[in-house]
Amino acid sequence: MKKKLASLALASAVTPVWAATQTVTLSVPGMTCSACPITVKKAISKIEGVSKVDVTFKTREAVVTFDDAKTSVQKLTKATGDTGYPSSVKQ
Repeated sequence: MKKKLASLALASAVTPVWAATQTVTLSVPGMTCSACPITVKKAISKIEGVSKVDVTFKTREAVVTFDDAKTSVQKLTKATGDTGYPSSVKQ
């Protein structure tokens, strides 16, 4: 039993955890004018780990590419909400 646990501990200590680039589409229904996407894009762009943001007024969506080792979807939605534009992951 001790050998199994030692082997398991060693395997998990040596196995690298790789960050992955993720892309998520956020629904931002509160955007009511063509200037709103500028505010949403600025808020999301300030988050460490975000590499690309495309915000479209017509569809009221933000497509965000980010490093999941540096940020999360929760941080993205918090950033939009903090600027007055609550968002959620588009299903």
